[in-house]
Amino acid sequence: MAKGYFPSLFDVNKAKLTLNEILSSTPLVENLNLSEQFGAHVMLKREDLQIVRSYKIRGAYNKIKSLTDEQRKNGIVCASAGNHAQGVAYSCQKLGIYGKVYMPTTTPKQKIKQVQMFGKQFIEIVLLGDTYDAASAEAMKDCTENGKTFIHPFNDPLIIEGQATVALEIIQDSTCQIDYLFVPIGGGGLIAGIGSYFRQVSPATKIIGVEPAGAPSMKTSLEKGEVVELHDIDKFVDGAAVQRVGDIPFEICKTVVDDVILVPEGRVCTKILDLYNRDAIVVEPAGALSIAALDYYADQIRGKNVVCVVSGSNNDITRTEEIKERSLLFEGLKHYFIVRFPQRPGSLRDFVEKVLGPNDDISHFEYTKKNNREKGPAFVGIELTDKNDFDGLVRRMTENGFVHEYLNEKPDLFQYLI
Repeated sequence: MAKGYFPSLFDVNKAKLTLNEILSSTPLVENLNLSEQFGAHVMLKREDLQIVRSYKIRGAYNKIKSLTDEQRKNGIVCASAGNHAQGVAYSCQKLGIYGKVYMPTTTPKQKIKQVQMFGKQFIEIVLLGDTYDAASAEAMKDCTENGKTFIHPFNDPLIIEGQATVALEIIQDSTCQIDYLFVPIGGGGLIAGIGSYFRQVSPATKIIGVEPAGAPSMKTSLEKGEVVELHDIDKFVDGAAVQRVGDIPFEICKTVVDDVILVPEGRVCTKILDLYNRDAIVVEPAGALSIAALDYYADQIRGKNVVCVVSGSNNDITRTEEIKERSLLFEGLKHYFIVRFPQRPGSLRDFVEKVLGPNDDISHFEYTKKNNREKGPAFVGIELTDKNDFDGLVRRMTENGFVHEYLNEKPDLFQYLI
């Protein structure tokens, strides 16, 4: 099935008719700020405006609606980091089918509450494991033992065909030839669906996949020519952080994807903040991936027609401080040190007056005085307004006798302290 399957235009149109029962098309709109920044015509496909605030409802409903009466009676099971779960929950509620959703324990609380809200009495939530893959293994066990149907988030033809309706709508709503299309990649279902549709309808369009740098499952697999399971991933971009892409999406992506860009998690955070501050658009980390990738294609897309798929907006407000912190670190605006202060009156005042620049700010300070030592260590965080001020800051510390150790480049110690 995996090697021979390729979504046809008929399959995608059929999925679109199914989805018309519950969904309206999401808008394709030009973003003036991004267009001006990159000298291109940049349009956003706003899947963050779906009723469940992500594209996942498309594949989930298309799959669940296809179940037989016996399958519906036995119930369904899914595993998800959040967005697929919401799509499944809403579909179960609409179709009156009982489902069990397995979610990693790391799933943001906001997504858990949304799943319960969309599914109402038709959904049971089970939190288990630290990753999607751990939750998925338990969900598959439940299916085997209890005769339920597993609704896979990406490794299923009907799921892929549902996600492909994003491409159908882009083509319908576009008034120009699309030169570049940027699509986030998690398990690969979305880009497999979109890419397969564009290859048949608009073969000249460059399909650029985007993954978080901490979870390069698809890029690694494409480079090696086979599906590779990653042992360690950064789970911050939770909607796109999987250890293993789907076999079916992988086979499709081998023929439809022109390039895969890896975007550091810090840059993703910067884009989340930019979109909110400049355009009042709220996105989750995975939803910012496609836009964050534009920086890496700035020269190629100048003067071109570009579409970025904004995949979702299920962001937990409690993550805001972490998002800001990661952004500042990535942009070189926040730095942490262990500074050994002389244990004498006025040493902190000297540090402020002689070391800090006029636009520098102490954002973190931990210090305990030890009377039996000449110098006491302090854990200091300093925020800059210009990353180019860093060298001067370090030089002034040395010139004024403040012995220091830079922590940003020592990940083990840094992660322990921050």
